[in-house]
Amino acid sequence: MAHVELSLSEVFAPATRTPTEPECDNIGRWSATVSKADEPCLLIDAETRVLAVSAAGCELLCLGAPEDLVGLPLLDGGLRLLDFTANRNELTEPELDKIPPLLALSSGRLARGLLRIEAAAEGGSDATVDAISTPVLADGAVAGTLTFFSEV
Repeated sequence: MAHVELSLSEVFAPATRTPTEPECDNIGRWSATVSKADEPCLLIDAETRVLAVSAAGCELLCLGAPEDLVGLPLLDGGLRLLDFTANRNELTEPELDKIPPLLALSSGRLARGLLRIEAAAEGGSDATVDAISTPVLADGAVAGTLTFFSEV
């Protein structure tokens, strides 16, 4: 017969501190995290402006340097999305509203989908990425979205 011993000890709860830094709101914390992340990720605000993007995210999405994108609208920052047809047409306005970062923003729910990114170099091959987006809240309302990307 098996013998099991159980012991109880005091619960260790770290002391909570009140943040005093200006970037200690939810968006500020995510922005700092995304900026330093090794993973390809992107944070946009409710107006679709880029708040932060990782260097790996810029590379995967065929964009420039992260500091050149911050503050620009997501779709005006050089991100060129194509449909999955053989013609490689650029996505139109109604189709763009269904990409995961914007869908999570409008729905307030988790969104996932594949994106076809136009190659940065002429003659280069397009990239297909899996995007998973989650809304980021501030004061109980959707203030932006956080998206992680993975090459397919």
